[in-house]
Amino acid sequence: MKNITLSADEQVIEEARKNIAASGKTLNGEFREWLASKATTPKQKAMHYRQLMQRLSYINAGRKFTREEMNER
Repeated sequence: MKNITLSADEQVIEEARKNIAASGKTLNGEFREWLASKATTPKQKAMHYRQLMQRLSYINAGRKFTREEMNER
């Protein structure tokens, strides 16, 4: 793995660290995920999406939902 150096406002870094730690992750891990997403082409993203939909194809809600139901929180 190669190291890189970045610059950012110290307060922003600390706030990001706190927010990310609350989800059980690290700033470094989040950056790696972000960087990997930037290295993925739209074609690869489409392929991953199709694979995900195929893996989830067994899921059946049993009925169609109304627009109101789909927009409920």
